[in-house]
Amino acid sequence: MKSILFVCLGNICRSPIAEGVAKKIVLERGLNIRVDSAGTGSWHSGESPCKNSITIARRKGVDISDQHARQIIQQDLSRFDLIIALDQSNYNDLKKMGIENLHKLGKFGEDNGDIPDPYFFPGFEGFEKVYDMIELCVNNLFDELADRA
Repeated sequence: MKSILFVCLGNICRSPIAEGVAKKIVLERGLNIRVDSAGTGSWHSGESPCKNSITIARRKGVDISDQHARQIIQQDLSRFDLIIALDQSNYNDLKKMGIENLHKLGKFGEDNGDIPDPYFFPGFEGFEKVYDMIELCVNNLFDELADRA
């Protein structure tokens, strides 16, 4: 495994957190894996992650403030060994692009479900809940990759 791309809708909340958590794991474990994130939509391209995502990540020891949203492009299909969708809607959109090396991040969690958009929760607690879900799933993903190696 040389590269992983995390994909959500706008690339300003969930996938930047997943990218940040994954980069921290790569650094801690001394791995040589390129990690990036993108969105299926383009309306946030060039923007930084949302304030709440930056805040919760920082509280957990992960700095995502230098990331900028981008839309997934056709070249990503061949540049990344593994593409990880954050929910079923993103998965369906990516599947339509013909992506074969595609998985849902929730597959690596406790209930095999979606990672919900934190904006569907009231206040900041949604970002805390979503961060914890992402952290668990990304850690489990890397554990599974290590077991395969």
